[in-house]
Amino acid sequence: MDTRTDSGMDTDVLIVGAGPTGLVLAIDLARRGVRALLVEKADRLFPGSRGKGLQPRSQEVLDDLGVLPAIHAAGSLYPRMRRWEGAERQGEWDMMERAEPTERIPYANTLLIPQSRTQELLHARLAELGGEVRFGTELTGLRQTEDGIEAELCRGGAAHETVRAAYLVAADGGRSTVRRALGIGMTGETVDPRPMLVADVRLSPEAIVDRANWHVWPAAPGGGVALCPLPGGDRFQLMAGFEEETAVVDTAPQAVRALLAARTPLAAEDVVEVLWASDFRARAAMADRFRAGRVFLTGDAAHIHSPAGGQGLNTGIQDAYNLGWKLGQVLRHGAPATLLDSYEAERLPVAAGVLGISTRIHRASAEGENTQRGEEVQQLGLGYRDSPLTVETRAGLAEDALRAGDRAPDGPYGDGRRLFDLFRGPHFTLLAVGAGLPARPVASARIRTARIAAYEAYGTGLFLIRPDGYVGWAGATDDGLEAYLAAVGAAPAPVTARS
Repeated sequence: MDTRTDSGMDTDVLIVGAGPTGLVLAIDLARRGVRALLVEKADRLFPGSRGKGLQPRSQEVLDDLGVLPAIHAAGSLYPRMRRWEGAERQGEWDMMERAEPTERIPYANTLLIPQSRTQELLHARLAELGGEVRFGTELTGLRQTEDGIEAELCRGGAAHETVRAAYLVAADGGRSTVRRALGIGMTGETVDPRPMLVADVRLSPEAIVDRANWHVWPAAPGGGVALCPLPGGDRFQLMAGFEEETAVVDTAPQAVRALLAARTPLAAEDVVEVLWASDFRARAAMADRFRAGRVFLTGDAAHIHSPAGGQGLNTGIQDAYNLGWKLGQVLRHGAPATLLDSYEAERLPVAAGVLGISTRIHRASAEGENTQRGEEVQQLGLGYRDSPLTVETRAGLAEDALRAGDRAPDGPYGDGRRLFDLFRGPHFTLLAVGAGLPARPVASARIRTARIAAYEAYGTGLFLIRPDGYVGWAGATDDGLEAYLAAVGAAPAPVTARS
């Protein structure tokens, strides 16, 4: 039976921040029937291109959430890099390794799509599921009680409103109000003390640069410049470095035009419009913990990345995906609240590793290396083998065998269907590979069961696929399966339907 932690709550989960992380979490909770209130301090969605790369693993997440077809229609593959020296074109190369899709990995390449467009499509998906964002609403106070949280919200300067929720999730960025209210520190370093400018600009069709390449002037006077064509129009993302740590970055439209004219062969009048501009210094930092009682930190509120390697936005999306199903199991299906302890146990080590990748790539690029991004940035190899939520009962496995804690690969399922079609949705999946299903039925509204022939990507055995696409439990027999299902709020129900 579905359960609620406290029927007197105004909402089950209060999410602070409507960036990609907050939107993904709201979508996941909405499809699970969990009440969530998503508030955003700004009066609209973020308007810029900042996080413009969606890695293969994030595309798998968006596939499950029902938004990937729209994302693919709005995005493109990364263009080849084109080096310039002044007005002279030099060589080309691929910054992102290109690969062909396989049975196991249907989305093999990083997708280029502006963050603003990703958020628009996530927002539209949330609306389809009956959710909404309360814009112009700021969290101004927070208090935890024994059975929930009390948050003070202020909307448009109006009187404060107190909202009670069972849990609160901070998705409010690197300067997180929630993290600061909790007194959680950030440990990190400055990756590069020199400032950078990032802006979205519309260029004239007569400008010297085309849309077939990502154009870079690494030796431009004053600091390197890059212009990346963004899909779906005439916009480019401009990134410009500065040689002096003390440089003051002017983000005014006329200053952006003047910078391009001074450092590249473009004229100021080639910039038809400056749509958005910001400055930053590359930092790498991680919150000392990702949870305090009933409050969870996700996305940039938990970890801040250099933009090199395209890891920040993607890691945040997967924070939300990891947390969403666990909140659903606790709030709706009677799972013990201790299930939520696994969020920090699983995501903090992943974030630490990803931060190292971002920093290494940034520093190599700053030294002039044409660092190509490959498998290490795709996030397909990340997993949870050491998680307290991972149970592997098979012995004598080969070193390269799929194990509990690993990402569950895609593959054929019959009649033109894929395993990802089977996994898609808020349920668990018990997959029997070259083996029989348990004699005692385990299928229910929360667990799908299926059998397939032995498949190299899996080997043989029983594999319980978590709602976030990772193998939670694996065994040659079903010994221990029922205990695991009970621990995650998916105990067997008397339903015999099998695929």
